Amino acid sequence: MSNTSGSALSVGRSLLYLIVAGIAWGTAGAAASLIFRVSDMGPLALSFWRCVGGLVLLLGALALRPRRGAAPVAREPRRRRTLRILGTGIGLTVFQSAYFAAVEATGLAVGTVVTLGAGPVLIAVGARLTMGERLGRGGIAAVTGALAGLLVLVLGGGAAEVRPLGVVLAVVSAAGYAAITLLTRWLGRDGGRTDALSTTTWAFAIGAVGLLPAALAEGLVPHTDAPVTVLLLLVYVAAVPTALAYALYFAGAAVVRAATVSVIMLLEPVSAAVIAVSLLGEQLTTAVVLGTLLLLTAVTGLAYTEARTAAAERRREPVAVV
Repeated sequence: MSNTSGSALSVGRSLLYLIVAGIAWGTAGAAASLIFRVSDMGPLALSFWRCVGGLVLLLGALALRPRRGAAPVAREPRRRRTLRILGTGIGLTVFQSAYFAAVEATGLAVGTVVTLGAGPVLIAVGARLTMGERLGRGGIAAVTGALAGLLVLVLGGGAAEVRPLGVVLAVVSAAGYAAITLLTRWLGRDGGRTDALSTTTWAFAIGAVGLLPAALAEGLVPHTDAPVTVLLLLVYVAAVPTALAYALYFAGAAVVRAATVSVIMLLEPVSAAVIAVSLLGEQLTTAVVLGTLLLLTAVTGLAYTEARTAAAERRREPVAVV
């Protein structure tokens, strides 16, 4: 997300928003794990209900959002807007559906760490291949470290802690996340402004429509002995780690530098790991902890490299002489 000078938020409040968003996102997988434990709901049905709930709440947020009195911003061309909405919708659907499937297959801690650790790496590699962005020595070292972390997780973790299918699903989820980011970056190279909240609302609508057939086949209404618990968890997933977290993220990321945002979002896998161990009883072996540290270190390195690159580019910009 790019900075906007017209934002009314202070940097301190923006950082707080991002911290809350990162922690809230980390609870989505925990809620999913609890739903899987007390019902036969599958990951695609859960993703469908998350899209529907998030769509309803985001539509309410759009309706209540005050209209700015500033000069209107030039509307994005229809073809670009359609590409942005469809790409974001498909990417978001793959991202969250594969993530819930990964949590079901290999647990909350490993599924979240692999998804959030592989995402920035795929973004860095994809930006190099599609837009010619240089990785640099720091970027190459970070990618290497992330791959090493994935290998340690897959090869070093026991079958009870790390399941290869779950890791593959987490990487697929990360690819969906990376595709959204790369599409946004590619469309935003001309500096045009977009309404991120509106795009996300449309993306959830696309996700709901696209997931409906698979959710019906999987079982839209789960069989459970605790229907109230499942309903409350579904409402929580739609409200807190979806509508609230996305709204806070968009508000905060519009003010804070992208590199800082990347580091703060590491709170998501950290909070998920803490919940997995303390509340869900998942076991973290030495290999899982080492692989997690390698992945998180790699993401931090990528953020540091991005910050240095941005600073160097600003220094090279010509200074206007009045």
